[in-house]
Amino acid sequence: MANPLSASSPRAPFCLVSSDQIEQLHRRFKQLSGDQPTIRKENFNNVPDLELNPIRSKIVRAFFDNRNLRKGSSGLADEINFEDFLTIMSYFRPIDTTMDEEQVQLCRKEKLRFLFHMYDSDSDGRITLEEYRNVVEELLSGNPHIEKESARSIADGAMMEAASVCVGQMEPDQVYEGITFDDFLKIWQGIDIETKMHVRFLNMETIALCH
Repeated sequence: MANPLSASSPRAPFCLVSSDQIEQLHRRFKQLSGDQPTIRKENFNNVPDLELNPIRSKIVRAFFDNRNLRKGSSGLADEINFEDFLTIMSYFRPIDTTMDEEQVQLCRKEKLRFLFHMYDSDSDGRITLEEYRNVVEELLSGNPHIEKESARSIADGAMMEAASVCVGQMEPDQVYEGITFDDFLKIWQGIDIETKMHVRFLNMETIALCH
């Protein structure tokens, strides 16, 4: 099967997948879509590995986020075709050991941008305290031993730590408005995203979503 996203394509993913991976992804796409030319959000409803994931809605939403599809700075697509699907899956591809340092940094940055978009739900370029609280509450929702207020406290503490890392010593009346993408890069500096992010439901050894 020919690669519909060549390196010269204007929509070519930042990390192109191999021909074998494309064939595998095309089979998975057909399974998800029911042999239709596009996938809609409801097609993810019967994916077993997603059913019990506490941030399932955010994972599915990420597939239709125009920012990730490189179709705009906000909004969601109603459906995605196979080319869109490949664009999203390029974020999941592990960093190749044959890449030079510049390529590695580009791939890492784009993977983190994908993750940033999951937190920045209103597409304003910042992860606010409320947005971060929402993600933490969802992540911990399956733990019966952690109450909502405890989850909020965890989120608040993490946001204060982020402010310390990104801004340094703040004035008493200074307000940290939220985590920008540059802040996000600082926070993740030195952390191996290959071991912190993964996806199973596509039957590929890939990375993607923080857990």
